Amino acid sequence: MIDRSANPTEPLLHVRHLTVEFVSAESAPARAVEDVSFDVYPGQTLGLVGESGCGKTTTMLSLMRLLPAAGRITSGEVLFDGIDLLRITERQMRQYRWKEMAMVFQGAMNALNPVRTVGDQIAEAILLHEPIGHEATDRRVIELLDLVGIAKSRKEQYPHQYSGGMRQRAMIAMALACRPRLLFADEPTTALDVMIQAQILELLEKIQRELGLSIVLVTHDLGVVAEMCETVVVMYGGQVAEYGPIDVVYNAPQHPYTQRLLEAFPDLNRPSAQLVSIPGYPPRLNELPPGCRFEPRCHKKIERCALVAPKLIDVTSLSEPVASGWSLAANKTASTNNQPLTTNHHYASCHLLSGPEVSDS
Repeated sequence: MIDRSANPTEPLLHVRHLTVEFVSAESAPARAVEDVSFDVYPGQTLGLVGESGCGKTTTMLSLMRLLPAAGRITSGEVLFDGIDLLRITERQMRQYRWKEMAMVFQGAMNALNPVRTVGDQIAEAILLHEPIGHEATDRRVIELLDLVGIAKSRKEQYPHQYSGGMRQRAMIAMALACRPRLLFADEPTTALDVMIQAQILELLEKIQRELGLSIVLVTHDLGVVAEMCETVVVMYGGQVAEYGPIDVVYNAPQHPYTQRLLEAFPDLNRPSAQLVSIPGYPPRLNELPPGCRFEPRCHKKIERCALVAPKLIDVTSLSEPVASGWSLAANKTASTNNQPLTTNHHYASCHLLSGPEVSDS
């Protein structure tokens, strides 16, 4: 029996040094995720952002242990409520997958079976994990549909009779079928118009308040993260470029990639500001540069960036926006001792910054 209680001062999900490769007979292994670390606390929403192909979805699939056959987790630690999910059997993992942690997949609204009613599909998700009988299952289906804003009269309808937004709501209901404590939402508003996107995000916030869920929101939309999340992880080339409280990362970004990413996003407070694009392309995962992954595209690179991969360091002391030439980092003093990843701290991986390196804790 799993203890569903959680200490709000301890992370519900504790990820350290997660590394994932994809193997192919035709080419060298592609390292899709490397040395990724972050924490998710009870009731918290964490945003995972970055360009397409940066490893966001692979990270989530790894945490659920749902990687495709070619993918393998080569190192790392994933603690859910103190249990390392990478060290348990697949049978034991089934006690966590969907019951404790669930996922709304990218493009999920097209994943419904077109020849079965929506109610039947939600019922199947319940009965696979909780054999509670027909009447109890039917009541649970109605309860879930009501939770996501779908009338019970629509239970016997088919997916083609639902709008795109309603299909996405149905998929969220299915993910919540077994009352998980952690929900991974992978691009939950993809292919929806702006008004429906807002409704889905409001729904996620409502569900979080009512159920006390923790949410990991995967997206490339910085505005969505600013609206929904307390904490953000910025990924590039399969690695964590920056990680910290949303207001700190957005107002005082320390990594050159985060700075450029934010400069490419419209700011309503500065409507006349020119948007900046990032030149070049992300690295090929089977031909990664030896140093910093962002070095070929970086506007502030130095010689060391091309030679040595930077470590994730604590840059909390760098509380002001970074100035030209990065003189701010040089003027700050900080301990060089390894320190554990801590909530409310600010982290970045860049040779132009100074601070204590993150330890394995």
